Amino acid sequence: VQLQASGGGLVQAGDSRRLSCAASGFTLDDYAIGWFRQAPGKEREAVSCAQSAYGVKDYADSAKGRFTISRDKAKNTVYLQMNSLNPADTAVYFCAASRTGPDTLVACKVDEFTYWGQGTLVTVSS
Repeated sequence: VQLQASGGGLVQAGDSRRLSCAASGFTLDDYAIGWFRQAPGKEREAVSCAQSAYGVKDYADSAKGRFTISRDKAKNTVYLQMNSLNPADTAVYFCAASRTGPDTLVACKVDEFTYWGQGTLVTVSS
């Protein structure tokens, strides 16, 4: 199981950015995929999760209305579209996977996810 996160970079406040998480060695159908972030000096926190069951999507309060998580089954990739970025969104963003099966929901929390990709840095300047 491997996850490859990409798409980070330096953006201006108000800009948009799309992060990608490409999975290899497994198919996403039976896995919940989450996006998490860690800002300097802070703990890693959940941003958004796409459950394998029922198409459920979870968002942190900070992400609601601005970020959208989506799956592309053909590309075995999960995206995080981030709009209206602000400096508080500056962090290393990680994608992670949790094998849950088609009928199980998993809490969108760091300790519920087993497989982690390397992070991609998003820096939002004011």
